[in-house]
Amino acid sequence: MQRDVLILDPEDELVTQLTDTTGAGWRFHHVRDLEAALLSQQRHRCRVGIVVIRDAPSTLASGLPRLTATAVSEWIAVVAPHVLDDTSLRPCIVQHFHDFHTLPADGARLLMTLGHAYGKALVHARMHESAGQETRFGMVGQSKPMQALYEQLDKVVKVDVPVLLSGESGTGKELVARAIHRYSARAAGPFVAMNCAAVPGNLIQSELFGHEKGAFTGAQRRTVGNIEASTKGVLFLDEIGDLSLDLQTNLLRFLQDMTIVRVGGTETIAVDTRVVAASHVDLSAAIAAGRFRADLFYRLDVVHLHVPPLRDRRDDIRQLAKAVFHNNIAIKSPRLTGFSEAAFKAMEAYHWPGNVRDLINRVRRAMIMCDGTHIAPADLGLGARLSPFPEAMTLEGARTEFDREMVQRCLRQNDANVSSSARQLGVSRGTLYRLMARLGIDSNGHPDQSIN
Repeated sequence: MQRDVLILDPEDELVTQLTDTTGAGWRFHHVRDLEAALLSQQRHRCRVGIVVIRDAPSTLASGLPRLTATAVSEWIAVVAPHVLDDTSLRPCIVQHFHDFHTLPADGARLLMTLGHAYGKALVHARMHESAGQETRFGMVGQSKPMQALYEQLDKVVKVDVPVLLSGESGTGKELVARAIHRYSARAAGPFVAMNCAAVPGNLIQSELFGHEKGAFTGAQRRTVGNIEASTKGVLFLDEIGDLSLDLQTNLLRFLQDMTIVRVGGTETIAVDTRVVAASHVDLSAAIAAGRFRADLFYRLDVVHLHVPPLRDRRDDIRQLAKAVFHNNIAIKSPRLTGFSEAAFKAMEAYHWPGNVRDLINRVRRAMIMCDGTHIAPADLGLGARLSPFPEAMTLEGARTEFDREMVQRCLRQNDANVSSSARQLGVSRGTLYRLMARLGIDSNGHPDQSIN
């Protein structure tokens, strides 16, 4: 097996010494500056690297994060003894290197360290390769709820009918919609996504159906709407329960005839698209309350898929967390290598009111802020401050308390800015307003005194 090692050293002495000391199996790529090291690493993908630091302070210090950021390499520092006395370089050595040796280097001892580092790099690489593997339909998870979803998707992608997705905010409904597009006969066509809750009411009809020049003030040119733009592909309408009743009527007419008329126009335009709609609210309850048209519901609900909440698929949490770590490796702190067992257990015990979106945000934040080698529960915001609930509390009560605590904390952190809080929580502003109303919270995160 050929083991490639990158050596960054302005001089030739160390690479000559190692070449003379080693037997077969090692191949050294010697470069003299940082830019050459970065190019060599891209070309050779060395598992192990050696950086020789002869001067203090070293100009290498500022560039080392670029070199050591890769997840599949271990780095060894070989430093002049006086370099260790430089307080500005000590943190650099601690944060970026698997081990260090002092000059003059003991070749046999350094080779032993190289062997250990190479073995660790291989394990690290395999761990990240397995963590980054997709399961099915581009989604991560092997739990029973996800297996059931995969079985349904196997059937859905083969037929060209409307699909209605239900599930809580943050469960990944758009990911399912993209899978329906990617694995169907319409994969070569466009995927057009529209969040019905995020578009202002006075613009949503134009966003959906398009408009002609001069149709209203500011309409300077003809604009194609999302429905027309999705021809030959898939139109994903997220949070469809937030559409007004008059727009529901227009959408129903389109689904019946598969034709549209742009705002301000008279031409009838045929559209060939597949509609996938999603809602986190119970549309049956919305129908009973008069907020959603039953005939539109039945047009959309030809096939109904439920995307499970994260608390119902706890067996997937470790795999999901590892996948997030792998996919965001470029943002991690230099010393970070993975999760502690306590972090995994805390994630598996947490209720996840924000579902997968919440997990992604917490892991990404921990990867940036963690000071240690392994992410701990506190780095994820899952420490003692999230105190356990009383044993007598029901599951619904526990979830309500989690929701209330999360929303209140987020509003306080963002100085009562609802838009910023919604972005941090990973929901639309309309969804957050509805959640605040349900929980009896005002915009400052305090109990709403108007509710008796």
